[in-house]
Amino acid sequence: MTYLNSIQERTNEFSGRTGDLPASSCKRIGARRPFLQQSAMGFGSMALASLLQSDGHAGAAGLQQNGVALDALHVAPRAKRVIFLFMAGGPSHVDLFDPKPKLNELDGHDIPPELLNDHQQFALIRGTPSLKGSPYGFTQYGESGTVISELMPHLATVADELTVIRSMKTNTNVHDPGVNMLNCGTQLFGRPTLGAWLSYGLGSENQDLPAYIVLTSGSDDGQPLLQSFWGNGFLDSRHQGVPFLNGTEPVLHLANPRGVTTARRREQLDLIRWMNERQHDASGDPEILSRVAAYELAFRMQTSVPELTALKNESKKMLSLYGAEPGKPSFANNCLLARRLVERGVRFVQLYDRGWDSHTNIEHEHKRQCAAADRPIAALLTDLKQRGLLKDTLVIWGGEFGRTPVAQVSGKTYGRDHHPHAFTMWLAGGGTKRGITYGQTDEFGYHVTNNAVHVRDLHATILHLLGIDHRRLSVAVQGLDMRLTGVEEARIVHELLV
Repeated sequence: MTYLNSIQERTNEFSGRTGDLPASSCKRIGARRPFLQQSAMGFGSMALASLLQSDGHAGAAGLQQNGVALDALHVAPRAKRVIFLFMAGGPSHVDLFDPKPKLNELDGHDIPPELLNDHQQFALIRGTPSLKGSPYGFTQYGESGTVISELMPHLATVADELTVIRSMKTNTNVHDPGVNMLNCGTQLFGRPTLGAWLSYGLGSENQDLPAYIVLTSGSDDGQPLLQSFWGNGFLDSRHQGVPFLNGTEPVLHLANPRGVTTARRREQLDLIRWMNERQHDASGDPEILSRVAAYELAFRMQTSVPELTALKNESKKMLSLYGAEPGKPSFANNCLLARRLVERGVRFVQLYDRGWDSHTNIEHEHKRQCAAADRPIAALLTDLKQRGLLKDTLVIWGGEFGRTPVAQVSGKTYGRDHHPHAFTMWLAGGGTKRGITYGQTDEFGYHVTNNAVHVRDLHATILHLLGIDHRRLSVAVQGLDMRLTGVEEARIVHELLV
């Protein structure tokens, strides 16, 4: 029997027998039948988030009711929450953070054959490509001397806040498996993302908002954003990310239908909760409790979300700092909204900015992307620090891989192919060392030569910053203890931490 049919059957049963219903639910049972019949496709569609205790430490015994797995942290946490700035498509490390004079010197020469040792086949390039230097200038900034491209002048003003990792490595040069790898620790689909693991392990600091929220921006370059990129995998569905939509209504159907008061909606949800709990008692299906949690969170979001997303309430000075324009979807708006979210206790906020997959016209496309992202990223770090939030908010920047130091397509319309062997990410706040650059690549930016950081190592380090031992946050699935970092070795990169 389907869940909806079960509701319908019980509604029919209750039409003639209301003695054991909640008192507040008896007087309008007949009028509610249409609502009940439609609920699985209405508020039920919001079964995406968690009903969680505000302190995020409910204990394993309470897991089914409030979704929190850890009753105590494994190590002292440096961070409480995460903002992940995901540059979807793969930004070019040799154009942004890892200058290579030798690459510029040999621009136009065929790639040295030795670079193709231990090399995956190019994603799209065929034949022998030519080396391609960067046309941009690089300068050292701040007391740290952090090197940043001229494409990101605003970020340069907060250079001393950055922990730059030049030695990232991943397993694949294909987009969707690459995004899965950076999000889920595996190329396989159907696994929980980092945000879902943190929701599962820590919960939320705010009962009125989801623990894990996703914001999107950027140009439609043909690379899709799949729902699995913020999925819960084998975890309870309350832990998947909740995508906020661009535009005037970030979450659909928050307003009550005409003629339905808040009090009446509360009575309806009391009735649905009562029926669902009876169904759970009979079947033991944990997803029924997730459904209850989703309905309750949706009810509370009717009040919390409109206030949260009202960027017009920010001062003109703050809007100018970010370059944000209320009502006009943009990465800048999303950065400001991310600050508002973590300020209110959301555990994990992920911003996907599309348009970084520059196979052709990279000079035009990366200029466009940096022009839209540079100012709001710098503003976000500045704003978080001014509010005292940066010290325990971990900010992550990067894409699923880098881009090749060789040209894809010749001439002025050249681009760069996908590059998994070496790329750059950076961290800020949340217990990371300020103003350091870690790891090295060869003179072409092709392979890591020192202090390699695999995606698994990054995940282990992120969890450690949040007080979690990556080896001890696991779920038994089909006889295996599944975890974010998998079964392969992963190290905490202590050199990055305060």
